[in-house]
Amino acid sequence: QVQLDESGGGLVQAGGSLRLSCAASGHTFSADTMAWFRQPPGKERELVAAITSWSVGSTSYADSVKGRFTISRDNAKNTVYLQMNRLKPEDTAVYYCAVRWGPPTPRVLDYNYWGQGTQVTVSS
Repeated sequence: QVQLDESGGGLVQAGGSLRLSCAASGHTFSADTMAWFRQPPGKERELVAAITSWSVGSTSYADSVKGRFTISRDNAKNTVYLQMNRLKPEDTAVYYCAVRWGPPTPRVLDYNYWGQGTQVTVSS
């Protein structure tokens, strides 16, 4: 069984920062990819960032967050982080952590397990 618990969401003004955490339990850190998705109100869920478990821990980002967000993982703590800087109102969404046994993809259906989500609201 795999469990993912997100935390760190909240309300922040535009230009501010938040750090999301995803604590994983179960057989997750043999997973190839851990990722953050987000779902804005009334829109589809989209990939924000992903990180692989391969030795160099390669990362990938959506164009809309490149240069502002950073994904990282701490294998000793079984935790993945999303550092979000220079937040914009359009970053407002529910943010989800997800894992899959395979390389990163943007397809929601490719991911095997999901967290419950954490709300991020950015005010203008």
